[in-house]
Amino acid sequence: MASLQVENLRKEFDRGTIVAVDDVNLDVKDGEFVTVVGPSGCGKTTTLRMIAGLEKPTSGEIYLDGEDVTKKSARQRDIAMVFQNYALYPHKTVFQNMEFGLRMSTDLTKDERAEKVQWAAEMMGIEELLEQKPDELSGGQKQRVALGRAIVREPKLFLFDEPLSNLDAKLRTTMRAEIQRLQDELGITAVYVTHDQEEAMTMGDKIVILEDGELQQIGAPTHVYENPSNEFVGGFVGSPSMNFMDVVARASGNSLVLTDGEDFRYSLSREYADNIVVEDGQQVTLGIRPEDIYPAEPSEDGIQTRVDVLEPVGSDNYLYLEIRNGFIARVNADVKPDIGDPIEITFDESKIRLFDADTGVSLLEADDTEAPAPEP
Repeated sequence: MASLQVENLRKEFDRGTIVAVDDVNLDVKDGEFVTVVGPSGCGKTTTLRMIAGLEKPTSGEIYLDGEDVTKKSARQRDIAMVFQNYALYPHKTVFQNMEFGLRMSTDLTKDERAEKVQWAAEMMGIEELLEQKPDELSGGQKQRVALGRAIVREPKLFLFDEPLSNLDAKLRTTMRAEIQRLQDELGITAVYVTHDQEEAMTMGDKIVILEDGELQQIGAPTHVYENPSNEFVGGFVGSPSMNFMDVVARASGNSLVLTDGEDFRYSLSREYADNIVVEDGQQVTLGIRPEDIYPAEPSEDGIQTRVDVLEPVGSDNYLYLEIRNGFIARVNADVKPDIGDPIEITFDESKIRLFDADTGVSLLEADDTEAPAPEP
């Protein structure tokens, strides 16, 4: 396997009138599994195609194991790519599909190629399908064949372009586990593009978030979830997404008070306020995740609101509250207020995030665009 470095990568279309990827930097360590996520049109697939050699960057460099491969063709990069639509040859058998890359790019003998195909097929649990053709296979089987075709080459780098998008929810979960198993067994270096937050959060050693072609944040999934670098990341990562409120920060004795000047008022302790870069009277956006909102205890000074909608989701209930449009609290299933009931809520102060009202940038001193991911 190998490491990957992407430096100042940029891609323009239509003579520069459209910027699909803008100054993206990425460092993938040997054996690291990196997920790239963002809304449609954010540039994640274009970035992947430039790494693969299928698109030529407008500017920037790509290094594979320290070697500059920016100007090398896809065939010269020793990279395997798994596509969303499987990209199998319909007239070839599973064996022939898996062997094709070896036959075209290596000098292995026929017996050596057959041995490697058999090894990869056994790893993917498809050895009984080797004589069948793609139109005889289910979606999950086709994806296993596509994965096996990539594995059999033992490339330096694996690229995945939303490989599970065409599968149903249950099969997606199964295949996600399969890819993670392969990651553990083979120690593959991989960049995995997805629009599915759950895939990005659960599969990656490191998560990369893009918007409008620009890098928003890189880091360990847990760190990114708990410490979004800006309002976009806070709202994009997590389901249900983070709640936001426009408030004013006011100094009050030994605390910092967040208020909308009407019916909302929340006091931050001095200990927490000391970690926030904010001025008295500054307009800020308060962010709080639904699971960090609780019904207030009788002894607590709660925030008064009413229940608009109660949505049971199994082990939890989602409470849509009148405090703001779309404001959701995720509470235990045994909390079942009636629609229209008054309720007092409170926040886990340590999970409150404040963002600049104009730029959306986090006001917590500890937040960085890139945070260290655990060693693979």
